[in-house]
Amino acid sequence: MPRKLRLTGDPAADKLLSEDPFALLTGLLLDQQFPMEHAFAGPRKIADRMAGFSIEKIARTDVDEFVELCVQPPAIHRYGGSMARRVHALALHVIEHYDGKAANIWKAGKPDGREVLKRVKALPGFGDQKARIFVALLGKQLGVTPDGWREAAGAYGEEGSRRSIADVTSAETLAEVRAFKKAAKAAVKEGGGAAAGG
Repeated sequence: MPRKLRLTGDPAADKLLSEDPFALLTGLLLDQQFPMEHAFAGPRKIADRMAGFSIEKIARTDVDEFVELCVQPPAIHRYGGSMARRVHALALHVIEHYDGKAANIWKAGKPDGREVLKRVKALPGFGDQKARIFVALLGKQLGVTPDGWREAAGAYGEEGSRRSIADVTSAETLAEVRAFKKAAKAAVKEGGGAAAGG
C-alpha cells in the first residue's frame, strides 16, 4: 500500500494507515457513531500503547487486557470496550483466514470486485455498507481496482462523490463528506431513506 492517505489530519496516524492494511481495516471498523478522523486515528492510539501496531500482538493479547488498553483515555472510540472486542475478533479472523495479512483479502487469488466485497462483508464488524465503503476506499485511494470494483462499491464508488471516508483526501474534502452525511441524516429524519455511513 504505497500511496499516502490523508484521512485524519495527523501525519503519524495517516502514515500507519497508509503502510499497514490491517490498521486501515481497523480504522474503518471503528468508523461508526464516532467522527471519521477520530475513528481512523484509533490504530495509532493502539500502536502507542502496544509499542507498535501488530496484528499478531493484538491477537495474542488476552481480550480483556486488550479492552483495558483501548479504553484508557483517550479511548479508541466512544464505545471503547465493545469496539476493542471487535478489533480483537477482526485480528483473529484475518490471521485464521488470510495468514495474518489483511491485503490478502483483496489480493489472494486475484479476486474481482464482487469477491472482494464478499470477503470484506464476511469480516467481523463489517456490514454491507461498511464493506462497500472499504471497496471504494481501496479503489479510489490505493489503486486496488479489480474488475467490477465500482459496481461492488455502489454509490460510494462514484467518481467525484463526497459520500464517505473513501472520498477524504484533505481537510476540505473531510468537511464536504461531513456536510453530505449531515444532509443525509437530516433527510432520514424527514422520512427519507437510510443515512450514509463511513
